[in-house]
Amino acid sequence: MQEDPSNKNLEEKSEQDLISHQSVVVDPHQEPTRIDKFLMTKLQKVSRNRIQNAIRAGAITVDKKTIKPNFKIKGGHTIDMVFPKFHDDGDIPHADNIPLDIVYEDDYLLVVNKKAGMVVHPGVGNPRNTLVNALRFYFQDKELPTMEGNNPNQVGLVHRIDKETSGLLVIAKTEFAMSHLAKQFFDHSIERSYQAIVWGEPNPSEGTVNVHIGRNPKHRILRHAFPDGSEGKHAITHYKMLEDMYYVSLIECKLETGRTHQIRVHMNYLGNPLFNDKRYGGDRVRKGTIYSKYKQFVDNCFKLCSRHALHAKSLGFIHPHTEEKMFFDSPLPEDMASCLNQWRTYVADKRFKKGL
Repeated sequence: MQEDPSNKNLEEKSEQDLISHQSVVVDPHQEPTRIDKFLMTKLQKVSRNRIQNAIRAGAITVDKKTIKPNFKIKGGHTIDMVFPKFHDDGDIPHADNIPLDIVYEDDYLLVVNKKAGMVVHPGVGNPRNTLVNALRFYFQDKELPTMEGNNPNQVGLVHRIDKETSGLLVIAKTEFAMSHLAKQFFDHSIERSYQAIVWGEPNPSEGTVNVHIGRNPKHRILRHAFPDGSEGKHAITHYKMLEDMYYVSLIECKLETGRTHQIRVHMNYLGNPLFNDKRYGGDRVRKGTIYSKYKQFVDNCFKLCSRHALHAKSLGFIHPHTEEKMFFDSPLPEDMASCLNQWRTYVADKRFKKGL
């Protein structure tokens, strides 16, 4: 398999790649100094305003305790910092007039329901018609938080989902909100649930997959499960079967980590790849009969849901400015819902004929 250069973009990176964690141990002989002033000498291309916003958001701590921007550090202190990363991918993204499904918006953030097929971030092979291009048009000349380097490529983004995955994303509109949300993602305190159609029935029907994920050694654009932990990074997925249709199942997944293709890789590891997942073997019959009528039925379902059947259904977080608990839920998109209805009808008919 040849690696497609069009896939070499940020869409293939995990959301951990959007967040940087650094620790600094203050020299024992350091004179007491304001922490924001001290960090200005230690961090490249990070403004004092960004440092102060990160401190107020709790994303910069001293000896694991939150502090204020005028806090004075001294020798022996350990400073932990969480910052959104900056990825410089070249030119400023073009503003594309693409309708956005905005679930919620205020002065500090917005939540969008991304459709399947839309890339989140511009990259090689996808310079236009991404979510970022659409946001550029939507906000027009409004100033939005970007990474250091004066490049607005990564406007407001602190997490992402795959191109063919549909569902909810939160976008920051202020520097403070961006720092606050990045810290929540780093702490894994963001509540997220996904729904997916998978082949077969997970066994057990509810459980946790705690298996490292890394690059596939043979096919670099794919990810691979390493159950012995010898390679990759730790990844934890909690899953639960919601509906059993014998040949396929509707499941819910909740993530503790956000590795690239995490749900797709973990479910494939269990032997239940996502329905119509072309990269991980879900685009062929994985359970069922050999009869041509069944294969034709499956092919029709593939046409109804022409991408891997995964939807980022719910999203919960603490509002950075109001500290209110926010929670959003989105219905399954039409392609997945139609596919499920076809399977329900097929299984019900089979059971009826068997007299079950």
